[in-house]
Amino acid sequence: MTLSETAYAKINLALHVRRRRDDGYHELETLFAFVDAGDELVARSCEADRLEVVGEFAGTLSNPFDNIVARALTALPHPGGLCVTLEKNLPVAAGLGGGSADAGAIFRIIREAHGLPDDWRERAAKLGADVPACVDSTTHIGLGVGEQREEVENDLAGMACLLVNPRVPLSTGPVFKAWDGKDRGGLPSGSAREIAQSGRNDLRDPAIGLCPEIRQVLDRLEETSPWMAEMSGSGATCFALYESTDKRDEAAQMLAKLEPDWWQMVGCLR
Repeated sequence: MTLSETAYAKINLALHVRRRRDDGYHELETLFAFVDAGDELVARSCEADRLEVVGEFAGTLSNPFDNIVARALTALPHPGGLCVTLEKNLPVAAGLGGGSADAGAIFRIIREAHGLPDDWRERAAKLGADVPACVDSTTHIGLGVGEQREEVENDLAGMACLLVNPRVPLSTGPVFKAWDGKDRGGLPSGSAREIAQSGRNDLRDPAIGLCPEIRQVLDRLEETSPWMAEMSGSGATCFALYESTDKRDEAAQMLAKLEPDWWQMVGCLR
């Protein structure tokens, strides 16, 4: 048996931070969306679970055997073992939910091969707040710390997307710590398109304070006349959405010439 899955890059079309909780986490309202590109996983039947990490960003995982993919394999019952090759195409500590997306792909692989236990959402949430969302990898509203799901009309499916990262890792913890604690209100109502247009990312300014390169990325993206440009999650990756793939590809080519050292990935929203 050989199964393959894409670990779809997660972006936050809006991210409203409401309050700090007593447990140290933050109460959020966010609009999750997923790009049809990301890390790639291939799983083959074998005697015992094994993980191999390859790809551009393989070296950024200090201990692959403590990787969230390995923990996802342990979290789910499955007969025999799975030898998993993870092609790490997404930068780490980048606001794209890369690790959570990888774990989500493992859940989908085991679901296809053996089915998932009834409590799979609880098992996924123990690995990370974003993991249940990444198993589904569909546009929706996330509440709580992101683990609660609310459906939304997805009128952005197929929108062309360009992801850009200045190759500067940015850990989530310091960005949340730099948030000023002001509740600027919840998500607007409406469809995904309406929420994205009227929403905001409350972590953008604190992230820019820690990583000024984010401002440069956003400025470059705005020069390409996108439908929307914003930072994803806690950064440092930013995204731009376009009404056509031609406009997106023109923007990607322009940025590659102007900023050849930046990482980028193209795709479309799912």
